[in-house]
Amino acid sequence: MDTQFVWRETFNIGVDIIDKEHHRLFNVINKLYSFKDDDAGRKWACQQGVKYFKEHTLKHFAEEEEYMESIHYEALEYHKYLHKGFCENTLPALESELERSDYSADAVEHFLGVCAGWLIGHTLTDDLAIVGRNTKIMPNLLSINELETMKKVIIQLLFDMFHLESHLVSDAYNGEKLGNSIYYRLIYETPNLKQQQDVILVFEETLLVNTIGKILGLKTNKLDNMLIHATRYTARQFADRVMEHFPTEEQFKLKAENLLSFEQFEKIFKRDCPHIRLLFDTGAGYFSYCSVAPHLLNKNIGTPIGAENAVEEVKMYLKKQDEEKTKKKILVVDDSLTMRQHIKKLLSADYNITLADSGIAAIKNITLNMPDLILLDYEMPICDGRQTLEMIRSEKAFEDIPVIFLTARSDMESVKKVKSLKPAGYLLKHLSAKDLKTNIDAFFQKKKS
Repeated sequence: MDTQFVWRETFNIGVDIIDKEHHRLFNVINKLYSFKDDDAGRKWACQQGVKYFKEHTLKHFAEEEEYMESIHYEALEYHKYLHKGFCENTLPALESELERSDYSADAVEHFLGVCAGWLIGHTLTDDLAIVGRNTKIMPNLLSINELETMKKVIIQLLFDMFHLESHLVSDAYNGEKLGNSIYYRLIYETPNLKQQQDVILVFEETLLVNTIGKILGLKTNKLDNMLIHATRYTARQFADRVMEHFPTEEQFKLKAENLLSFEQFEKIFKRDCPHIRLLFDTGAGYFSYCSVAPHLLNKNIGTPIGAENAVEEVKMYLKKQDEEKTKKKILVVDDSLTMRQHIKKLLSADYNITLADSGIAAIKNITLNMPDLILLDYEMPICDGRQTLEMIRSEKAFEDIPVIFLTARSDMESVKKVKSLKPAGYLLKHLSAKDLKTNIDAFFQKKKS
């Protein structure tokens, strides 16, 4: 078996009944992975896996919730919501896909990838928060019922306004880059200035071209001034109609609007973690509705757009978008924040850089924003570089993406292990910044010739 998830003592949260179940989960996932290339056995293995998850999750989640209730954990309702989503939405959808495809290799890979991603998120993120070792998880400011209502409202509005049959991809969108996209921010305030609400709408370019663009009769797939201005006003109406379904004592009024670069959008996400972050697949492109409250209005996050500067701002925004599109896209996958930021700083002037801190995050990033090159750390915990490359090569749509390993080791044994996966090369991490940049430039120059 090539892919293995290794249990480490640091994964224990210190609650015996929960830790034992998490350890068992790792073993189950590994057993499922051992059958993924077995044509005769994978159907049976997946059926057993689904059955186990159905039985396990009900019992395990109930035990977790009982423990959280006993310690008066403040995010209990949010955890219940996550548990319910996995049991009632994620797992049935995966089972349906497996059955519909007769347990095809692609469907099995998807099933295992989602299960592995859920395992990592559930065990190493959500549940560490129970004992205060991860403070990032927090309940939505909306109640669970309100959040469910908001999903339905947005799906209905996407149908009413654009005639699109949409479905929710995630209610925990983490701000990943959605290919070429427009990031539009609306800032609302109450008359007494006591409350503020920010709404950020993310439109994949293909979505705008296929909806508003078609209404305008655009003959090309290229964004232009008219399309951006039309999008601004359509987006205002969309956001206003969403807010109408959630009335407050004081009426919010639009105070300002910004067109954001991805970097500005990313900065907001990292700093303030929007409490509403819904990602939808419309069939014509991705769409995300995000909301942050209440203190986001600050300097250096987009230029306020008004009647006096709207034309010039849109022109400048489109120019920057065009400049970004001409850059080659590089995904940097490394568990070291220092290394990721170092490479981004080194290459971002000439390349469009996206970052991922794990193999699972890399797969998600590739799906949303296909890169021209992946720089992949060889030595990562849980799912190392070789295992990550196995996952990449197992997806037909990703199999030709060039991957260069970043490694601190230069021994031939490591090279032999991944030779069959056809990496595009290896770069030593201790190379100077100049040599690292020279090697990346040379790679793309060679591809041109």
